Amino acid sequence: MTYPLGSNSLTSSYLDFNEMEAVMAGPIDAVVAIHNAFRQDMKLIDAAALDSARGKPGLEATVERFKFFNEVLEWHAHGEELAIFPALEACAPSVAEAYVKDHRALDAAFDSLNRAVSVRDALETARATKAFRFYLDVHLDKEDGHLYRLIKERVSVPDQGHAVGVMASTVPEDRFPELVAWMFPLMGHDDRENMTRIWQMVMPPEAFAGARQLVEEAIGDEWSELTRRIPELEGAH
Repeated sequence: MTYPLGSNSLTSSYLDFNEMEAVMAGPIDAVVAIHNAFRQDMKLIDAAALDSARGKPGLEATVERFKFFNEVLEWHAHGEELAIFPALEACAPSVAEAYVKDHRALDAAFDSLNRAVSVRDALETARATKAFRFYLDVHLDKEDGHLYRLIKERVSVPDQGHAVGVMASTVPEDRFPELVAWMFPLMGHDDRENMTRIWQMVMPPEAFAGARQLVEEAIGDEWSELTRRIPELEGAH
């Protein structure tokens, strides 16, 4: 099966973002959906780290998930620096500089958390997880309320779509199934619908059929709600 986030998959023949503008809020909805998945998973990891520090057993796998979480966060941040920040620089010079610094601070916060987990210090892991979550939440709130608001206001929808496509290409193609399996269960119904509609718009049909199957597997019984919202999914095999 061919998965859709390789650099050659989002070709210009499928990227009709003027059509997208007519049927949905726009490509940036995909970024906001991922931000919400980050928030939700970090909430779960933080709670598990605290419970583990209090002596509750069996939470190691949840706490250890922060390593995959950070991989996804690194792909996301790299994509922003590669595509979103340059697009913003053209219409709002120097705004992105502070967000690049945020990314480096999050790198340092991850290193602290990783050290705590590596030495199996449950208390320090809980402290480092709480710090990471706090900084991440502030960063994402700033991006959603400021940076991406400027992108929506000042960058054309086709250029937004191009930037989001470049961001997507930073995910290693062979890791796409892992990304879907992690991301979609963390999303609410609105974010799932937005992400799926955007993929349906920008992916070649064969690639979207593969993504559709992965989404169905990821959300299980909740697939029926997504097909209620997007009835054509039932025929997209």
